[in-house]
Amino acid sequence: MADKQNRSADPGAAVAVDDPAKVRNVVLVGPSGSGKTTLTEALLAASGTVPRAGSVVEGTTVCDHDPAAVRQQRSVGLSVAPVLHAGHKINLIDTPGYADFVGELRAGLRAADAALFVVCAAEGVDAATIAVWEECASVGMPRAVVVSRLDHHRADPLAEIAACQAAFGAGVLPLYLPVPDGLVGLVTQRRYDYSAGYPPRVSDPDPAVSDEFADARNELIEGIIAESEDETLMDRYLGGEEIAEDVLIADLETAVARGSFHPVIPVCATSGVGLAEVLDGIVRAFPSPLEHTPPGVTSPDGTEHAALSADPAGPLAAEVVRTAVDSYVGRVSLVRVFSGTLRPENPVHVSGHGLTERGHEDHDADERVAHLYSPLGANLREVPFCVAGDLCALTKVGSAETGDTVSSPEDPLLIKPWRMPEPLLPVAVVAKSRSDEDTLSRNLSRLVAGDPTLRLERNAETGQLVLWCMGEAHAEVVLSRLRAGGADVGTEPVRISLRSTFAKPARGHGRHVKQSGGHGQFAVCDIEVEPLPRGSGFEFVDKVVGGAVPHQFIPSVEKGVRAQLERGVQDGYPVVDVRVTLADGKAHSVDSSDAAFQTAGALALREAAAASRITLLEPLDTVEVSLPDEHLGTVLGDLSSRRGRVLGTESGEGGHTVVHAEVPAAELLRYAVDLRSLTSGTATFTRRHARFEPMPEGAVVPT
Repeated sequence: MADKQNRSADPGAAVAVDDPAKVRNVVLVGPSGSGKTTLTEALLAASGTVPRAGSVVEGTTVCDHDPAAVRQQRSVGLSVAPVLHAGHKINLIDTPGYADFVGELRAGLRAADAALFVVCAAEGVDAATIAVWEECASVGMPRAVVVSRLDHHRADPLAEIAACQAAFGAGVLPLYLPVPDGLVGLVTQRRYDYSAGYPPRVSDPDPAVSDEFADARNELIEGIIAESEDETLMDRYLGGEEIAEDVLIADLETAVARGSFHPVIPVCATSGVGLAEVLDGIVRAFPSPLEHTPPGVTSPDGTEHAALSADPAGPLAAEVVRTAVDSYVGRVSLVRVFSGTLRPENPVHVSGHGLTERGHEDHDADERVAHLYSPLGANLREVPFCVAGDLCALTKVGSAETGDTVSSPEDPLLIKPWRMPEPLLPVAVVAKSRSDEDTLSRNLSRLVAGDPTLRLERNAETGQLVLWCMGEAHAEVVLSRLRAGGADVGTEPVRISLRSTFAKPARGHGRHVKQSGGHGQFAVCDIEVEPLPRGSGFEFVDKVVGGAVPHQFIPSVEKGVRAQLERGVQDGYPVVDVRVTLADGKAHSVDSSDAAFQTAGALALREAAAASRITLLEPLDTVEVSLPDEHLGTVLGDLSSRRGRVLGTESGEGGHTVVHAEVPAAELLRYAVDLRSLTSGTATFTRRHARFEPMPEGAVVPT
């Protein structure tokens, strides 16, 4: 592309752009360790946004400001870093590459209009990155590839480019190729020399270099021409006509913005090689918000609303894509404005949706936005407005949670939600002392409000507080944030909610007679208990004849039996799937009472249990596992070892198989971690409760 000499005229200053055409929202995608954060840091320094690039190892980068990220030396959350280049504002959205933080990645994809896939020049392309590529392809999101870490001791950029072409498919072609201390542009036929750092010196390459890359240039030109809307261009090229550089660049930029062509740029963040080419490519080839169709919207009551566009004068529609809690300013909401203009000191309407799955009620509230900020990592720089297509941060909007819509009170809107993965790793947390319980509860509500991949469950049966996380690394970050908030918390083994039932019919006699002065207590009842099929619940039958138990006390017996069923008759596990028949009993005209017959009913049930055999029931889950075909045997064997019963398999798309099985819930406590290990992170699964089934003899009761 054209020569790159642009730098920010006002380093580090927050800029409010008033034209969506001058905004680029780019999410950086790639595996952990590929160099996304380091590349972002280098682009910040090259553009003059920061005086010098920080270090991931030293914990001094703009994007990895979370203490957990500094400790783990990897990104654990989404972070925004705006830079100015060629009169445009580029919102670089750095996302974690580790699978546990896929929720942050999905938030980044929601906020962006294009994706920059960052792959290490020494590591190939992993399956998880391919899956994200295919996801972006399904919605037509423009993509480009950065082959990073050219200074790695095992770096082989040409082999990595070939691996990208094999993994990502058609349309992936290098726009530049590496030479010592720089790059050679295959379209421009110029050498970009970074031996003196950024910006590069531009010159004509050596003829020998041009000859070396002639085949790659021809392949690139043919690929660009194939995407051209000028149907005569290919014939002219094949006929020997030299296609003008500006024509090629224009067609290239159109194809990239259309999502059908994906340039590859080698980059070394340490030496600066490729930084100018990346910035220039983002500005010239990636689409502005004007070319991106906003998500659909409805009114809060569910009625359809006219489609939105990135019009600064249109109705206000913004979405909270991430929520964080700052120790100084409190809740910080990262917002993508899809339509209209957000201004401080104006009232806004906050609409919640889809959060009921995480234990929240849908909500609507009017609030006032005091200040708007342009986020630079953890730094908030105040701006006077935020137009459609741009990103900004709001503080002290107490009702806003991740996924909520911010709109005008006069025209409230609800943006349709994006798809989020379900957390499937349970972690039981416990406060170390009573004084920590209030702090724990308060901090948990904040974390769950900001993290859609975190679900809180208060299990009434086991008494445990269970956090459902994406994986062990996610759980570690959540626990560290709880402790940083002042709560001394620990973990304990997750207990499974078991049930029990009668294995055979039994009879029970309940006698509750007390005469200790004053009003006495007298109640006698005889019951018959018989098991019912699984899932039948509880039935109570009255077969008393002759008024042996007065009519007004029959509900008392049932109430006492029900209470004892809930408390359990063995090890405290609730009893289910039984029919209890009240057959006979005795009453006293003065001393019988509701409480006495409740006690007698409970005693009768306990006696019947002692005379019968009690069977423990464990929860059984229906599981669906989607995995590449090459891992099918391994996964089937693992399910068998977990006492799973495979119900069948079906072929999915792209060489995947879906396995349907039933597995005891006790065997799934760590399945999210184990499945990822078995399949190198390429498999996913879902689970839902099916029913309770008897535990096999000899099985260890989970505690």
